[in-house]
Amino acid sequence: MKAILQRVLSASVTVDQELVSSIGKGILVLAAVAPGDTEKEADSLASKILKMKMWDDESGGRWKRSVQDIGGEVLCVSQFTLLASTKKGSKPDFHSAMGGDEAKRLYQYFYQKVQDGYVAEKVKDGVFQAMMQVALVNDGPVTLEISTSPPKEKDQKKTKQAEPAN
Repeated sequence: MKAILQRVLSASVTVDQELVSSIGKGILVLAAVAPGDTEKEADSLASKILKMKMWDDESGGRWKRSVQDIGGEVLCVSQFTLLASTKKGSKPDFHSAMGGDEAKRLYQYFYQKVQDGYVAEKVKDGVFQAMMQVALVNDGPVTLEISTSPPKEKDQKKTKQAEPAN
């Protein structure tokens, strides 16, 4: 999974001219699910987001406080285009993004994990697979990219070989 975190003073999602979600001070999370991602990657990404030190402390210490530390809010938005390949030509290729029902299930699992790891009322969501208008007031600006990777195929083979037979 991959996410872009933007420290914001406010952010909102509108679909079909209707406000769906909005937050005040906190983090806007643009998240994408890749083929091979599992609940393990979703758990890891949710945990990283909530623990990421993106604010200064009261004494001016840089990068000392997380969204939880400041009592901020989180707005999660699914965005498969984060996984676009732009290596060939000028048309993006989206084969690196998981599609369909499995992507929706894993994204919703991820969103639930962010809620479970914090205060559910402070975690909002966009609308999966909708054309959304995302508005934000970036604070800083501070924008970070984080990702989790599923184990490589040969790493999975090593793990299976290391497991004792029954």
